[in-house]
Amino acid sequence: MNNAAIDALTMAAQVAAGQVSAHELVQNCVTQVEATDARVNAFTEKTWQRAFAEADAVDASRAKGHKLGPLAGVPYAVKNLFDIQGLVTLAGSNVNRSHAAAPADAFLVHQMKAAGAVLIGALNMDEYAYGFTTENTHYGPCHNPHDLSRISGGSSGGSGAAVAAGQVPITLGSDTNGSIRVPASLCGVWGLKPTFGRLSRRGTYPFVYSIDHLGPMANSLSGLALAYDAMQSTDPLDAGCHALEVQPVMPHTYSGIEGLRIGVLGGYFSDQASPAAREVVALAAKTLGATREVIWPDAALARAAAFIITASEGGSLHLDDLRTRTDEFEPLSVDRFIAGALQPADWTIKAHRVRRMYRDKINALFNDWDILLTAATPVSATVIGTEWLDINGTKHPARAAMGLLTQPISFAGCPVVAAPMWPTGTNGMPIGVQIIAAPWCEDLAFRAARVLSQAGVAHTKPTLIQAAAQ
Repeated sequence: MNNAAIDALTMAAQVAAGQVSAHELVQNCVTQVEATDARVNAFTEKTWQRAFAEADAVDASRAKGHKLGPLAGVPYAVKNLFDIQGLVTLAGSNVNRSHAAAPADAFLVHQMKAAGAVLIGALNMDEYAYGFTTENTHYGPCHNPHDLSRISGGSSGGSGAAVAAGQVPITLGSDTNGSIRVPASLCGVWGLKPTFGRLSRRGTYPFVYSIDHLGPMANSLSGLALAYDAMQSTDPLDAGCHALEVQPVMPHTYSGIEGLRIGVLGGYFSDQASPAAREVVALAAKTLGATREVIWPDAALARAAAFIITASEGGSLHLDDLRTRTDEFEPLSVDRFIAGALQPADWTIKAHRVRRMYRDKINALFNDWDILLTAATPVSATVIGTEWLDINGTKHPARAAMGLLTQPISFAGCPVVAAPMWPTGTNGMPIGVQIIAAPWCEDLAFRAARVLSQAGVAHTKPTLIQAAAQ
């Protein structure tokens, strides 16, 4: 059996019914990774020994008649900024190789294990999560499984590519300015950026503490929901985790859009989207019955403020290493880290003031709307090494421009489901749609996403590399 087209919900049900063992599922994933990853380059660490031990524990538990977790036997992998006990947390860097191994798993890895999921490895990313393309100089670029000449997106590029290549049905990533939604969009998989503070970040390497989010990607919407629900928990040891209660989205709040007020973002979000990106938004809007255009306030200002805070916090975090080990940093991002470290404190203070006022405006916007739609990326995946993009006649630096449509949303802390869609005129390459809800309303985003999934307009597709591996 090949795992490529099987989702987590089906896998868990098969394990629970004794139709397949967790050990077999892991072996299938190992086979798929070994057949494809030399070309995709999604994995930086393969934890086969741990994976088989965890799978065998699941099988032994079933044999004893114990109740299994909702993800029992389901293989997954994590962006290599998540702590994995006994391994060095690389965060895509060369500098971190000198660090001590992690003494324990990250909180969310612990949560996934408690749900029965089986960890098979760590995944490629932009160094220290500063990028949208995963063109990592130290570990090599991650390739898009739909076209190996193209980027997988970033900074969680390995997380998106591993799902798209059929290596695992679920991955975990991080999203500060778009780092889950961009690779989900470019690789054609489902992604979730939860509300800021919803999921604990304990045991992960930070990028911008005041904006960092963690979340899953998956080859199905049900798998995305299962992973999200498994990770939900209060965590008194993470001061940045503000979730006061678990609010599951699978399955009982996960149906229908009756009564939801759904709008389409215009203005900035239309101006910064290519015709193909506007095409998928129009299709999603038609499917959901959304006809009214909505203006998201201060989107460009929010993106500028997000850049300032990102640079400042990122530069400060790495200041000591920037002083003494500059030549070991990623050439594509080291200048931005240095510039951030030298940035006037006044800029950062003002950017945080802008953020407070901005979030008030966005929260007020959701007094009138439940769901808002826009594209996740302005274009489909570019060829690796692309330096510039032309978007509606305006030239943009390619690596930064992939976040044009995601940065204003994460700066407000809103939850987003990224739905994989397939425009015409992109040579079969996907572009995702962001389904945006008010903070703490992930369930509404999942409801709208399910309608798109059931209508067949949002879905994953097999890749050529999957077929070649079978």
